[in-house]
Amino acid sequence: MAGKNFAFIGVAGFIAPRHLTAIKQTGNRLVAAVDPHDSVGILDSYFSEVSFFTEFERFDRHIEKLRRQSEPERVHYVSICSPNYLHDAHIRFALRVGAEAICEKPLVLNPWNCDVLQELEREFSTRIHTILQLRLHPLLRDLKESLGSEPGGKKHEVSLTYISARGKWYQYSWKGSRERSGGLATNIGIHFFDLLLWLFGPVEHSEVHYEDPLKTSGYLELERAKIRWYLSIDRNDLPLENAGEQSGTFRSIRIDDREIEFSEGFRDLHTLSYENILSGHGFGIEDARPSIQLTHNIRNSTPTGITPDSHPLLENALRK
Repeated sequence: MAGKNFAFIGVAGFIAPRHLTAIKQTGNRLVAAVDPHDSVGILDSYFSEVSFFTEFERFDRHIEKLRRQSEPERVHYVSICSPNYLHDAHIRFALRVGAEAICEKPLVLNPWNCDVLQELEREFSTRIHTILQLRLHPLLRDLKESLGSEPGGKKHEVSLTYISARGKWYQYSWKGSRERSGGLATNIGIHFFDLLLWLFGPVEHSEVHYEDPLKTSGYLELERAKIRWYLSIDRNDLPLENAGEQSGTFRSIRIDDREIEFSEGFRDLHTLSYENILSGHGFGIEDARPSIQLTHNIRNSTPTGITPDSHPLLENALRK
């Protein structure tokens, strides 16, 4: 089958190279891209004949021109890596020009946006896909299969810790704005919350114990797990053995007394995601909805303060 034509929104962003790699490795073409920032020399490493725009209006006009030319010329997929608060509008653009949308997490910020997008899928007879790459990780797929074979009624004790140190720039960018990023639980935590919901079932109870611009923490009870979670971008929260690392990242998921180590195996998950989408087996709106609902609820919860169910790092962090 001949490769498909892709357009790209947000091509100068941090996650864009994984999508560019996926488009190329799946044998497709990038024909147009847009980003208000013009530091996009990375395109030359993937595709040399991309029409690039810094103004969305000109990009829109170009995509519309391609749509009116012929089937081989039109854009078949739009990859979306723009700031979170723009995802909904950019997905709508993709549908309007007759393309399928492939959107990074979070698909949208608010659960009610999912309902409208589903109506638009039906109206335009096209599809909206999202990237939930942790569900494709071989170790995590094996874990889900193992958990699925357990007798009903068992609830695991789970601890999620994710610390990804960010500099002062974070608060000055769209990522530091709750209105634009959805806050920490959405911007850095949604893929972990999606993973936990996928592994352990729907939410039965949720609490937020603490939130400030650098960290947030709470407690979740799912159908098959009790979860203490802690998310932070504060370098001071890193364990001593990680504090000096350039990556500044600490990731841990403990299930009962077992540490789930999945640091390896991420390299090709976006490409695998694209392969699944192109073969008609990608993740859609209903797959993304539970984590969107959960992070929306977390964002709009009033913190309770420390409780017996708080993550053990929270009290230590507040002493610093």
